[in-house]
Amino acid sequence: MPVGGDGRSACPIPDPGRGGDRRVTVWVLGDQLHRRHGAPAGAHPRTHRVLLVESEAQLRAERRHRQRLHVVLSSMRHFASALAAEGFTIDYRRAPDLAAGLAAHRADHRPREVIATEPCSWDARLVLRRLGVRLVRNDQFLCHPDEFAAWSAGRPRLRMEDFYRWQRRRLGYLMDGDRPAGGRWNHDTANRRPPPRDGRPWPEPVRDPLDDLDRAVLADLGGAGWGAPPEGLWPTSREAARRRLDHAIREVLPRFGPHQDAMLGGSWQMAHTLLSPALNLGWLHPREVCDAIEESYRAGGVPVASAEGLLRQVLGWREYVWGLYWLWMPDWRDANELGASRPLPPAFTGTAPTRMACLAEALEGVRARAWVHHIQRLMVLGNLCLLAGVRPAELVAWMWASFVDGAEWVMVPNVIGMALYADGGRMATKPYAAGGAYLNRMGDACARCPYDPRRRTGPHACPYTTLYWDFLARHARRLAAEPRVAAQVRAAQVRPDLPAIRSRAAEVLDLLDAGEL
Repeated sequence: MPVGGDGRSACPIPDPGRGGDRRVTVWVLGDQLHRRHGAPAGAHPRTHRVLLVESEAQLRAERRHRQRLHVVLSSMRHFASALAAEGFTIDYRRAPDLAAGLAAHRADHRPREVIATEPCSWDARLVLRRLGVRLVRNDQFLCHPDEFAAWSAGRPRLRMEDFYRWQRRRLGYLMDGDRPAGGRWNHDTANRRPPPRDGRPWPEPVRDPLDDLDRAVLADLGGAGWGAPPEGLWPTSREAARRRLDHAIREVLPRFGPHQDAMLGGSWQMAHTLLSPALNLGWLHPREVCDAIEESYRAGGVPVASAEGLLRQVLGWREYVWGLYWLWMPDWRDANELGASRPLPPAFTGTAPTRMACLAEALEGVRARAWVHHIQRLMVLGNLCLLAGVRPAELVAWMWASFVDGAEWVMVPNVIGMALYADGGRMATKPYAAGGAYLNRMGDACARCPYDPRRRTGPHACPYTTLYWDFLARHARRLAAEPRVAAQVRAAQVRPDLPAIRSRAAEVLDLLDAGEL
């Protein structure tokens, strides 16, 4: 981004100049873009100045997707522009890192105090405390880490279902008195159906034309990043995020639920709401989404199974991984209980193609949109890395950098705890390992694939199927004690073709590493 000699950006917002007036500075980070929450909620133009810093170190930290870079930077600039229109004095600058940006701001303006919302990452929170920034309680979620720690204290094992029910009881969503609406807490059995085969249309996502700030960000990025450029799919303003929420509740949610775990090559979005980027950047608050779900259900606009399915994702799973992140960090991100040592496959990094249809379609979705839905993340991308023994830290870093809704608090629980079972079952009750049969049942890619999900050996065997049985045999001693997979482990050990499976698995892993699978 073009900057002046003092490090300030060329954003179309007020330039405050030097020799400030000792106002309090509100420092807004790039994933806290909500006017009514956190530190901005108590700010007034007469008493507060606003600081936003584009950190060059963070932008260079990983090989990041172009759409992720764009949505973060454009959102920050749109937020700054909205605050400027409200009358705030804005100091928007690019700096080598956050600390350098704050030091330059303090030298220019000598603020009486600098305040910020508690950062959403462990490392950023340490940095801001070290820099003497006063932290305001983070209320971007419905359960603060302190509340989660109190809920979890003394429990022999943490389960998302227990947390989810506690959340619903205390917050009152989809409750009829003391009982869950519809008489059941969990509608998963109605929400895990295979993909429909009737060719039905799915709601088209909302798109906005790129505006001047969007185009300026792209110009400033130049050749930085990888993947397709943005096409207005992801919101970079509060108004755009609200339009997407309205569309999701009105058009998408009635069709959500039954097929939320299915994969269709002809419809990448199906009936997914696509709200995670807006939530993770702060444009939307989870209470807004939960209120909208509740209102739609009570008005008869959505079946209870669909309403409960989305509420479970927002009120349950999203808040649960947020709580676990703060409860178990920082050691959690370094966990590797299965001793995985293989590098990330070349197909993930774009240095080699793949003939596996489900994997190719998922990776193309990441390249084209910096997004694929949760089953592709867990059961296609994560499952392959689990079965192959990919180093957890490499998959965390790749997903964090590649997804438009990426954040460390999202990826550490979902990769370390769920996809790769790298914490040895601390979070999940079993490894989410599956062969080609699952992918064939829940998707339609197998019909377009040269590999056969029913075969375990030979050159045409599905790599997922081969590696699944090899994974169970490889980790038999450890997994035999896990009740939810013990039967599969025993079945693997008595297979007469196990030696041939393990021989083929070694070939598959070599081909995967070489980018020839």
